[in-house]
Amino acid sequence: METNYIKIIASTLFALFAFAANSVLCRLALGENTIDAASFTTVRLLSGITILFVIITITSKVNRPNEKVKTKGSWFAAAMLFIYALAFSFGYISLDTGTGALILFGAVQITMIISSVISGNKLHFFEWLGLTVAFTGFVYLIIPSLTTPSLTGFILMSISGIAWAFYTLLGRGSNNPLNDTAYNFLRTSPFVFALIAIVFSVSHIHITPTGIMLAVLSGAIASGIGYFVWYMALAGLSVTQAAVVQLFVPIIAALGGVIFTSEMITLRLIESSALVLGGILMVILGRYYFVELATRKVSNKN
Repeated sequence: METNYIKIIASTLFALFAFAANSVLCRLALGENTIDAASFTTVRLLSGITILFVIITITSKVNRPNEKVKTKGSWFAAAMLFIYALAFSFGYISLDTGTGALILFGAVQITMIISSVISGNKLHFFEWLGLTVAFTGFVYLIIPSLTTPSLTGFILMSISGIAWAFYTLLGRGSNNPLNDTAYNFLRTSPFVFALIAIVFSVSHIHITPTGIMLAVLSGAIASGIGYFVWYMALAGLSVTQAAVVQLFVPIIAALGGVIFTSEMITLRLIESSALVLGGILMVILGRYYFVELATRKVSNKN
């Protein structure tokens, strides 16, 4: 039991740093104009497919030489993965590392909470208050000023976060994280090939060796291996826990942006981060508080 607990913690930490690394790598690639967004997405997903099936081939020969690989995953998960990756790349054209990660994972949490409500889990007053605070933080982030992100970047990164939330929710039911992740990536191939056709039909393609290297690192390590490990972690995390831990990604990404891309942490980003993350934490803690209170009342009656 203790070994499994350590495995979940280690997997979760690795995944969180992988998520933050994706933000830093994408911002490095696009911010330095080493590659265009569509090409970055294409190389990233193809690299993920390659590394995951290399891992599957190696592990199947070592652990299950005579057993056929059970293909799982789903087309819906693959579509969400592709939408997330594409919107993520184009969103980072106009966003810095910390702001992009804040919008992305703020949208993830809000989507997961709304999904929970739709599935029948009613929110209490304290939880609604937290949602209000979180949305206030988003509004404050896009109020016109010198430090405000572009509306286009905000919308694209929000779409990316919504897609990632659905991908995460689907991953909680995974019994074989490696195969599910690999075949989810593989199923993005038709979308990737369509994107390649679009990329080569336009004239503003821009690719450099540095850009390709950053995209490969993002796809093979931070995405392919990172998402496989995340699916492993989800097996031991509740929806609430999965939501909570991802709140730390914007902080890691912002620090990575300061270290690797010479970005500055602005006062607006700090204030909006406090509102968004604080509001979502209010929602999560509110749920635990009211459930515990209700349980105590039932126990007292008995």
